[in-house]
Amino acid sequence: MKHITFNPYRTIGIPNTTYLKSDSMFQHIDQIKESDWVLFPEYWQVNSLVYGLKKKIFPSVNSYHLGHDKIEMTRALKAICPQHVPYTLILPNNEFGIETVLNEMPFPFIAKEVRNSMGKGVYLIHDVKELREYASVSHVLYVQEQLPIDRDMRIVYVGDDVIAAYWRVGNGESHLNNLAQGGEILLELIPREAIDLVKHVAETLGINHAGFDVAMVDNQFYIFEFNILFGNIGFQQLDVSVENKIYDYIQKEDSKLNLDTMFVS
Repeated sequence: MKHITFNPYRTIGIPNTTYLKSDSMFQHIDQIKESDWVLFPEYWQVNSLVYGLKKKIFPSVNSYHLGHDKIEMTRALKAICPQHVPYTLILPNNEFGIETVLNEMPFPFIAKEVRNSMGKGVYLIHDVKELREYASVSHVLYVQEQLPIDRDMRIVYVGDDVIAAYWRVGNGESHLNNLAQGGEILLELIPREAIDLVKHVAETLGINHAGFDVAMVDNQFYIFEFNILFGNIGFQQLDVSVENKIYDYIQKEDSKLNLDTMFVS
């Protein structure tokens, strides 16, 4: 198999992989056409690769389209598992939207920028002044109830299964548990129900590379979001090779395709 990667750091060790710079994509169309898989393209490349060049990409097009925007992600989650989504309002950024938030979402609550990750663009809103400050930097109002937690779970799904799971514990100085924001890893048992929930969501939505952020409140599980370009700090402690999991998965997918082709012919 021949692979093209646009992100060498996420594909180190995957055999027969050639790195191309994303901005040189259109100078290498023939080389891309000859490849079996295109790995980790940037978001702006996805439609050209999938719909134009008919290439197999990893992560999946579903992962890109749903993982790119918290609004689309949340709506998809509410469609398939509404009981596992924190109470969330998605509203236009105008006076009607602000008034609706004030009428329906008690303080304090969480407000997020819809295209950000690693805990960036996440605000704890205590009053009207902070809500308007958030509104001044976000083109849409995305607000969510603040759950009574001091930790959450990062559950990582790669290929067709969960490959790692651990707790992230906040440092007590922030409303965030992200490792990039000072949280710490706690390697304790993750409830089986949380892992099963992530597997159900990933399989239903066609997600094959994502880190899911899951909270537990009174034995009820809530998915905040998932990130398709998740951090790798946790894997250093768990001794898990994401690259090997990716390679095993794309080999398996090619084997399935070859079998299907044999039966059709």
